[in-house]
Amino acid sequence: MGGYAVAMETLTERAALMRDSMQKTQLKTHSIRRAHENIDKTLKVAEAILEQFDRSREAEAKILRGPHEDLESYLEAVEQLRSIVQFFTGNKNFKSGIGVVNQANALLGKAILKLEEEFRQLLSAYSKPIEPDRLFDCLPNSMRPSTGSPREGEPTGKKSDNHNKSLEAVVYQLPTLIPPKLLPLLHEIAKQMIQAGHQQQVAILYREARASAVEQTLRKLGVERLGKDEVQKMQWEVLEAKIGNWIHFMRIAIKLLFAGEKKVCDDVFKSYDNLRDQCFAEVTGTSVITLLSFGDAIAKSKRSPEKLFVLLDMYEIMRELQPEMDNIFESKFGGEMREAFTVLTKKLAKTAQDTFADFEEAVEKDCTKTAVLDGTVHPLTSYVINYVKFLFDYHSTLQQLFKEFGEGDSEQRLASITTKIMQALQSNLEGKSKQYKDPALTQLFLMNNIHYIVRSVRRSEAKDLLGDDWVQIHRRVVQQHANQYKRIAWSKILQCLTIQGAQSAVDSNSTAGVSRAMVKDRFKTFNTLFEEIHQRQSQWTVPDSELRESLRLAVAEVLLPAYRSFIRRFGPMIEGGKNPQKYIRYTPEDLERMLAEFFEGKTWNEPKR
Repeated sequence: MGGYAVAMETLTERAALMRDSMQKTQLKTHSIRRAHENIDKTLKVAEAILEQFDRSREAEAKILRGPHEDLESYLEAVEQLRSIVQFFTGNKNFKSGIGVVNQANALLGKAILKLEEEFRQLLSAYSKPIEPDRLFDCLPNSMRPSTGSPREGEPTGKKSDNHNKSLEAVVYQLPTLIPPKLLPLLHEIAKQMIQAGHQQQVAILYREARASAVEQTLRKLGVERLGKDEVQKMQWEVLEAKIGNWIHFMRIAIKLLFAGEKKVCDDVFKSYDNLRDQCFAEVTGTSVITLLSFGDAIAKSKRSPEKLFVLLDMYEIMRELQPEMDNIFESKFGGEMREAFTVLTKKLAKTAQDTFADFEEAVEKDCTKTAVLDGTVHPLTSYVINYVKFLFDYHSTLQQLFKEFGEGDSEQRLASITTKIMQALQSNLEGKSKQYKDPALTQLFLMNNIHYIVRSVRRSEAKDLLGDDWVQIHRRVVQQHANQYKRIAWSKILQCLTIQGAQSAVDSNSTAGVSRAMVKDRFKTFNTLFEEIHQRQSQWTVPDSELRESLRLAVAEVLLPAYRSFIRRFGPMIEGGKNPQKYIRYTPEDLERMLAEFFEGKTWNEPKR
């Protein structure tokens, strides 16, 4: 047993020795493996560093060639240099890369300066003013001028085809301000410059190039900066045309030019919102102020009735464009432009409202010396009626105008003003009618003018505002003036056809108590009076054919029966004497024919028909 124990002990010792030996071997193997791993890592790092060196040399070659040959490749090289710098600066253990970093940074500096110059040259080359015809082609068909000058052949402002928008699709196509393929490159250049800390230079270069292009485009279009004094000196026809053009320019500027400019700005400064908004505001700011300055000059200039409609046109276009203006200049940098736009809108509204109020007073106080010798419709009447009728083309605009200042029910307000204008016109006509020496012509003048007013109101939207009662009342006024005319003009001559005393005879055909001399005198007086009336009233005018015939008929219905009766009763006393035609100069048929010549407005020297 002793031998067995010794053997076991020996085996145990050997096993322990073997275990120790194996552990030492495993430690050596692990150490070797770790060494290999470190060598691999070092080799990989070395390869990466060498790769950066290679990339640096490649980038350097592209940078030295400059951006003109291949701008896209040049931009890739700049990005490559930037990533090399980041590679080394991202790991402080790469001390061996300091030289590469310094070289890359130096190259980057030169590259950015070259990019800055390239940015300037590209913007300069592609920031040319747009010809007006190209802008007109971007307008909807109905708004394109048929000739080179905007709005030629269209009425000023209102009532052009743009007010029939519902009849056709109104499509504005943004103009191409910069070739689309160039925009991504400009964006990349701007990005590289911004990352290099050259944001201010980017903004300056962009603003100078694009602002100049916008301003020159507007100048080519015809936009000019005018002040109140310059506007005030212009003849109305010239000013009216300029206002019509300005309305056209406002649409083109906001819907096409500024909207297109904003799109370019969005593409160039994508993801740089603050810089984008600042640049856009600076590019368009001067142009916006130039455009609005003309509207401001009109709003401040001396008010006159004819300006109301162009003021309403201008107010309309401002309201039409307000949503787009707010959208295009939505950023904080566009606040000044939005505010200027809103202020001008309110200023135009106030001036239009004041001009409207002035009109009533101007009508009542009109003291033009225009003489209407024939009693026809006075120019003031036709002017005021046309003015009022034209107002209803602006019905919705006027309602909005009254709402702008919170004046209650806008429809009632419009009705009230229209009524007052009509009252002012009638009051003025009453004054003008007193200029006539002949009271019959006074009545004819008032009849003609009130009839013209009533007829015009009945055929226009003013009837809905003034109401049927107003129309009926004034129709009766027309009839009253017609009756007064008949009484004043014909009462004296009708008295010639009555002989007091003979009328009371039992026999209506009796001539008892009437001398031949008396009858001769009555016929002579009648002839003289009728010829005077015919000569005078043939020069008077009743322009409305229905009213003219009605008035002639009303005179004939009174005069002819009285004349026939007089001839029937007293004619035989003359016919048996000497030269009866000297006294009975006219037959009833002659009178009827001559009455048909009344109110034709014939001149003194014109022969009878």
